[in-house]
Amino acid sequence: MESFTKLITIDRASPVPLYFQFAQQLQQLIETGVLPPGTRLTNEISLADQFGLSRPTMRQAMQHLVDKGLLARKRGVGTQVVTNRIRRQVEFSSLYDDLERDDRHPRTKVLSVGTCPADTATAAALRVDEGTDVLSIERLRFADHQPIALLRNHLPLGLVDLSADALAEAGLYQLLRQSGVDLHTAEQTIGARRATAAEAKLLDETRGATLLTMTRTAYDDTGKPIEYGAHVYRASRYSFEMSIAAR
Repeated sequence: MESFTKLITIDRASPVPLYFQFAQQLQQLIETGVLPPGTRLTNEISLADQFGLSRPTMRQAMQHLVDKGLLARKRGVGTQVVTNRIRRQVEFSSLYDDLERDDRHPRTKVLSVGTCPADTATAAALRVDEGTDVLSIERLRFADHQPIALLRNHLPLGLVDLSADALAEAGLYQLLRQSGVDLHTAEQTIGARRATAAEAKLLDETRGATLLTMTRTAYDDTGKPIEYGAHVYRASRYSFEMSIAAR
């Protein structure tokens, strides 16, 4: 196979920073499959010499792709292409459905299923009194055998019977629809924060790593809240995408 370095060109007359030119073209080669996951890259010093770039410039380009979750540095191995980051459209769908549709081999480890008293946020979302018992579910979601999300959901009691076995085999929204629950609309907020020690361990991240957050309240066709979720995702493996239009 032709060396990937022959597929990258640097335009020194361009106003685009040199590190970004290199990083952007390398990213395209990764995302189009020219450089599949597991590909080992030449060391940064050699790459810098090949392209006539300074070592700090090449280091910045590679770090840019490490931060985006496309490359990983491993002691004794070097720099490798990693599994492509999962990109999810911001729409009313379940993570399980999205992963299954994209052939990302979803798997779920159910951490807990039971009742608990609603805290302030859950009570407000489900429109119940604080302290009211609600169904609580905590799951760890995998894609391509890698942990990517920690999902915490709360539902009103009596809405649906959910077993740990069923939740391990299908997505929550699939199970709700199968039980006759009409998922109609949702409100959600996306943010970011640092991982706790427990979250980092479950998600195979370093303590304090950046996690994406999403809180969502789902409603049925009558406007009644039926589910409140508070999820965290590995920012190194996952991103949200949205389309916007000018007015």
